[in-house]
Amino acid sequence: MDETQAINAIPDAAPFALFDEWFAEARKAEPSDADAVALATATRDAMPSVRMVLMKDHGADLLGPQGGFVFYTNCHSRKGAELLDNPQAAMLFHWKSLRRQIRIEGTITQVPDAMADAYFASRGRDSQLGAHASDQSAPLDSRGTFIARIAKVTARHLVGKVPRPPHWTGFCLTPSAFEFWLDRPFRLHERRRFERLPDGGWTSRLLYP
Repeated sequence: MDETQAINAIPDAAPFALFDEWFAEARKAEPSDADAVALATATRDAMPSVRMVLMKDHGADLLGPQGGFVFYTNCHSRKGAELLDNPQAAMLFHWKSLRRQIRIEGTITQVPDAMADAYFASRGRDSQLGAHASDQSAPLDSRGTFIARIAKVTARHLVGKVPRPPHWTGFCLTPSAFEFWLDRPFRLHERRRFERLPDGGWTSRLLYP
């Protein structure tokens, strides 16, 4: 092993493969929700907002040769409206137990209806009913109003499958850049940024911490 290999722990490798490696370690090390990710969106006027979501699927060839990261939400929510109006986003995975983080930036597309239907069908019934009852991000006059809506939706779907609401779907972030961050002693942290090339390949470089 040469001196550069000994010092640099983040390899110049395929970024999806490197993500898979770190994610597998996070699923073993994190006490809960290794798939939790901060999702940043913005309005068309560039007013940003950020919140935590759960990544539900990912892969280098997911929904096409450029791959992506999938999550689900209500299209009428603030994030849903911003994603439809300005289909660009950024993600941040932070695994404190491993002292690692991964930033991902890219463009947004909706997943096919069949994919959204399949994931919705896999959810617990309570979650399915909640998706129907909640006007996510809209003003709510009282908690009692929401509970009453849950009761009405439950009564409407006492038997049989709960259909996916038309306003509830999935989005896929297709990455144009990854940045891997690794904690080091004395705040001499390590960062490597990957950027997609026009031919679909990747280039990478280290960054100062």
